[in-house]
Amino acid sequence: QVQLVESGGGLVQAGGSLRLSCAASGPTFSNYAIGWFRQAPEKEREFVATMTWLCGTTVYGDSVKGRFTISRDNAKTTLYLQMNSLKPEDTAMYYCAASGVPGRYIATATTQYKYWGQGTQVTVSS
Repeated sequence: QVQLVESGGGLVQAGGSLRLSCAASGPTFSNYAIGWFRQAPEKEREFVATMTWLCGTTVYGDSVKGRFTISRDNAKTTLYLQMNSLKPEDTAMYYCAASGVPGRYIATATTQYKYWGQGTQVTVSS
């Protein structure tokens, strides 16, 4: 059973930065695709970024390209999302997710993820 716990959210002014963390545990976590999604009030959950834990290939959503960076710390089994040049439209609950299916593949759809964290709130003021 994979468990994911996010942290690092908060209130920041537009143009500022935050780094989200996702602490992961589970016997086969390192074989999964992992990613970040976000959901604003009354909107669908949106893909932000993903990477394959095994080889580190990354893909980003169009709205965050060039501003956000996904990374991992193998020793601590922690996933990160560095968010720079934040905009008010980045305000959302941010979720960490793991696919639950081993392999080296990219997963950008919510339906491809089995395990989800509880989320951490990011609020960007204008």
